[in-house]
Amino acid sequence: MHYTFGNVNANDRSPEMTRMPHRVATPPLATARDDHARGPSAARHPAPAAGTGFTLVELTIVLAIASLLLAVAAPAYGDWIAAYQLRNHAEQLASSMNLARSEAIKRGYRVNLCPTADTRRCADAAGWSAGWLVWVDANRDGRIDDDEPVLRVERAAVPGIRVAANRPVEDYVSFTALGSARLLNGGLQMGTFTVCRPGQSALKVVLANSGRVRLEKTRDPCGS
Repeated sequence: MHYTFGNVNANDRSPEMTRMPHRVATPPLATARDDHARGPSAARHPAPAAGTGFTLVELTIVLAIASLLLAVAAPAYGDWIAAYQLRNHAEQLASSMNLARSEAIKRGYRVNLCPTADTRRCADAAGWSAGWLVWVDANRDGRIDDDEPVLRVERAAVPGIRVAANRPVEDYVSFTALGSARLLNGGLQMGTFTVCRPGQSALKVVLANSGRVRLEKTRDPCGS
């Protein structure tokens, strides 16, 4: 048997060698083992793209726009808060009168409201702006006795809110066991509370002699 070494001439190639495809070497694919070798941070944190973030000029423009929006929105927000607090105080007054009426019907005794300065005793001179009390006036003398339960204490409103009442309800409001509003001497009682705050329109809490209470919006501007 004879072996021939050296270069093979193109003319000496067999047909099978001519038909054999030419293979191109390709790089190996990355495997899970390769990822593990690079560490967990490589898979979770891709390289950051270049060119992200704000330039100093862009940041200055954004801050200027935000400041402008804040300057426009702040007064409107403050006005909304003031109107909300005003309405909330008027609703608290109406709610206290509704409570007094329902408790008078339920208990079968007079239940009164009166202005207070110390949250313990009635004080006509304090006015309704200082706060008020709701209590059971079992002996109908218009004073809070030690054995008479106080049902609600409402403290003064936030600064700037004033509560004024016309003469029939200036000193107190009293409900009978039938739910009607009556003076302590038996006369009819009806009146209006005006709740005001500078820069806002007045709200009125109206008491009918039937004992029903309603809240009215007005266009009357509150004075300073």
